Amino acid sequence: MFNLFFFDEESKLLYKELSGENKFTIKLSLMLDFDIGQSYVTSKIIDRHGIIRMLNIQAGQRGLKLQKELCHLKNYENEDLPSYVYVRTMLKDRRIIIRKLPVVGVSDWMLIFEEDFFILAVKGLYDEIEFLG
Repeated sequence: MFNLFFFDEESKLLYKELSGENKFTIKLSLMLDFDIGQSYVTSKIIDRHGIIRMLNIQAGQRGLKLQKELCHLKNYENEDLPSYVYVRTMLKDRRIIIRKLPVVGVSDWMLIFEEDFFILAVKGLYDEIEFLG
C-alpha cells in the first residue's frame, strides 16, 4: 500500500468519497498550458477534432460551468446535468487536490470558480486536471 499526500483535509475527505463513486457521465482529463491574466488563468484545449476550446479558472463563489462540446452535452437543455463535478489534480510536489464543485450552468468556455485551483495555477504548480461528474 502506498501513502497518498493531500493538499488539505477537504481533498482527503473527497478522495474517500470518490472511491465509492463509479457512475460518472462526465470524465475529462486535460493537459494544460496556462496563460495568466489579472484575475484569472486560461488554457487552450484542443479537442480530438482539432478544435480549440478554452478553460478559464478564477477565484470567487465555488462553481463550474461546463463546456458542452468537451462534455458531450449537445442538447444540454434536455440533458440532466450533474449537480456537481469532482475536479482533481496532482501537484508537482505529488500532493493531490480535489474539489467537489456545483455545476452552475453551461458556457462557451469551461469555467472553474475556485480559489485554490486559481492560486495553484498562477504559481504553475500543476499542468493537468481531471473532471468527474
